[in-house]
Amino acid sequence: MRFAAIADVHGNYLALEAVIADIRAQGIKEIVNLGDMASGPLDARRTMDALIALDAVHVLGNHDRYLIDRPLEKMGSWDRPAHAQLDKSHLDWLRALPPTRVYCDQVFLCHATPAHDEVYWLETVLADGTVCMASLDAIEKQAEGITQPLILCAHTHVARTVRLGDGRRIVNPGSVGSPGYRDTHPFPHVIEAGTPDARYAILELVDGSWRATFRHVPYDHEAMAALARQNGQFELASALATGWIR
Repeated sequence: MRFAAIADVHGNYLALEAVIADIRAQGIKEIVNLGDMASGPLDARRTMDALIALDAVHVLGNHDRYLIDRPLEKMGSWDRPAHAQLDKSHLDWLRALPPTRVYCDQVFLCHATPAHDEVYWLETVLADGTVCMASLDAIEKQAEGITQPLILCAHTHVARTVRLGDGRRIVNPGSVGSPGYRDTHPFPHVIEAGTPDARYAILELVDGSWRATFRHVPYDHEAMAALARQNGQFELASALATGWIR
């Protein structure tokens, strides 16, 4: 069993296009998408059209939920411009997606944690803004009740794999379209990938054990950085251009 996991496209159509091309070049047909698809000041419409047409298994992310569960005036700076580009058909498609699901009986899919779509799972934020790995106890507590041997999550845009004490593996494939962002919860902090590449993961079951391979895919990130600057999102433009928030 071999498939690809993508997440956190955030309206970056060119990054998505490059990742899908790389997945196909690896001979992989099956794809799961862990959410946060459109929100961002980039190209939400083209991104959603591509994802809807993609033969993949999707779950809803927190930013996807923001597009369908609140009025426009209560949306954030990444959600309002995306919402303005989307039709009712895009939003109805999002409404039909579940927040979690099981793929091929072997893999549990969620956006952030099984119970919450806004909570960091494999990372934690300290009061001074430092982002570090969460403790194994905290990670395992969030995994209670999940019986699948492979668990996929996203949300933090940090590509990482963690093996639990019982042998289960949790994998975050990293972000396809957003290599950096600033947030204020639970404390002000930044996430920075360090390179502008698009990211995804290949998961493979070999001799009864799951293996994760992380792929970094170059694409025309300068074009997307220019679009972010044009739309007034200068920190995102910096992340798209360099992988750093400056």
